[in-house]
Amino acid sequence: MLKNALSLFILTVIILALFLPSYFTLQGLKRKDREYEHRISALEKQNKKFEEERHLLQTNPEYVEKVGRETMGLIRPGETVYKIIPVQSKQ
Repeated sequence: MLKNALSLFILTVIILALFLPSYFTLQGLKRKDREYEHRISALEKQNKKFEEERHLLQTNPEYVEKVGRETMGLIRPGETVYKIIPVQSKQ
């Protein structure tokens, strides 16, 4: 009886020694897979936003004007731009 229990214990230890590292490797790979899926999802959302903006830039002149004014400070001929610079208080 003791011999069978010892044999069973040794067999269990050998099986654990063989398969436990593979199990941990598999768990690490599953975690990385979830991370990559999340990153892919985020990049797909960002790509969709860029596609929408590209479409607007190609088809909507008002949007092109808005972007030009906001990002590059473009103005139409005859317009005057006033910059309001806040006064910094001395402390």
